[in-house]
Amino acid sequence: MRHRLLVPTAAAACLVLAIPASAAEPTPGAPGIGDSYYPAYGNGGYDVSHYDLRLKYQPDDDRLEGTATIVASAKQDLSRFNLDFALDVDSVLVGGKKAGFKTTGDHELEVTPAGRLASGKPFTVVVRYHGTPSEVQVGGYTAWLRTPDGGVVAGEPEGSWWWYPSNDHPRDKATFDVSVAVPDGTQAISNGTLQSTTSRLGWTRYNWRSNKPQATYLATLAVGRFDVTTDTTPGGLPVVNAYSKDLGDDAGAARASVERTVEVADWLTELYGPYPFNALGGYVPNVRTGYALETQTRPFYSPRQFARGANVSVVVHELAHQWYGDSVSVKDWRDIWVNEGFARYSEWLWSEKEGEGTGQELADYVYAQYPADDPFWKVKPGDPGADNQFHRAVYDRGALALQALRNEIGDEDFFAVLKQWPSEYRYGNASVADFRRFAEKVSGKPLAELFDTWLYTPAKPAAPAARAAAIGAQKAPAQPRSWKKIQATNTVHQHDHDAHGARHGH
Repeated sequence: MRHRLLVPTAAAACLVLAIPASAAEPTPGAPGIGDSYYPAYGNGGYDVSHYDLRLKYQPDDDRLEGTATIVASAKQDLSRFNLDFALDVDSVLVGGKKAGFKTTGDHELEVTPAGRLASGKPFTVVVRYHGTPSEVQVGGYTAWLRTPDGGVVAGEPEGSWWWYPSNDHPRDKATFDVSVAVPDGTQAISNGTLQSTTSRLGWTRYNWRSNKPQATYLATLAVGRFDVTTDTTPGGLPVVNAYSKDLGDDAGAARASVERTVEVADWLTELYGPYPFNALGGYVPNVRTGYALETQTRPFYSPRQFARGANVSVVVHELAHQWYGDSVSVKDWRDIWVNEGFARYSEWLWSEKEGEGTGQELADYVYAQYPADDPFWKVKPGDPGADNQFHRAVYDRGALALQALRNEIGDEDFFAVLKQWPSEYRYGNASVADFRRFAEKVSGKPLAELFDTWLYTPAKPAAPAARAAAIGAQKAPAQPRSWKKIQATNTVHQHDHDAHGARHGH
């Protein structure tokens, strides 16, 4: 039952005057989420829970038309808010009402609703837009890659700006429905499960669903002509792998690698616990890039990854990210080691499993590769800086840090940490400091000095006495058999301008 409280007019006036101005007046949401490396990425004042993207793409002229419906909740009383986006916007509705909008900066869409958005309350935004994504550059690059028969978007730390408006930071994850209409004979590949396809008047619509929280940069779209293989895992998860029909000489090696996805995922489950998502797979489009990316449920692989033959190591790397990077994501982009150090160490563990070099043998070899005055040791994996976010040291020195941790706390506690961590922070975000505290909790050992030495000191750590003696006795560690395979994946972390002008990291 609702009760009305009748207050005399004078008293009411006093009550109104007593309300602080900050509580009475809505304020704009911040134009950035507060990231250390990318202050303008993401936005403040709200959280997104779901993206519904309804798109139409014409490969012939690279024209994309879209309607994005964004379900969000206000975290403060909002007078306006920002979305990260770079294409042309036709209209914006908030709560079904026309909203004002304008573009600011190089990727900000500033939205002013008809009325205030109350803190704690849900609201819905509908953005209609269009553009030619490959021709839209932000800071001199585009994440949209043209292919001979379509287009692909897969980029880190940014990628969404070229195909849907978003709150573009891993701290604000959401579920996704992606529906894409393409000309008959062309396919659209995205994350999660293929819910349905329909055909009408020369167009086929593909409806994909990713039903677990997903960071915006992990959403992907590939349009083109693909050979698609489907299967199910022993546990019943759908598996979808896709290969461009024109991969040429790389086609066989690509299939020989990516078709081992189920095998690799089963092995990773033993290490890291239950697979966290609703689907599995990978795709190899005909792009000229050299990187790979852990796009959620369905990693992206460049054909160049397989130019020298099959490489299961890159599949191990990308699938390890499903636990370390996708399910548990960075709190801040400076925490990139929590993603990349573990993906690289997963390659070392695969090598150990395959009898091609143990984690310690790989660690000894990496350690010996770089003399003390090498710039490699100047990069701090725990806080590498935006320019070095995807530097080799984040990967190789990052993996060395994990081998040092393994040696310090022993295999039993080390593998307990690796398995329990993805469960502890499942579908959330975590920092390097969070991981250190978690490892201390599981092992019962203080680890601040070890983490500082291997992740934050811009100098080559001293080798433990026993290891130094062993290394000295054999002069130089032998190259593990897996070394070249693992090094062949190094292009996955290049973060610069590629042949398409896009900046990417892995």
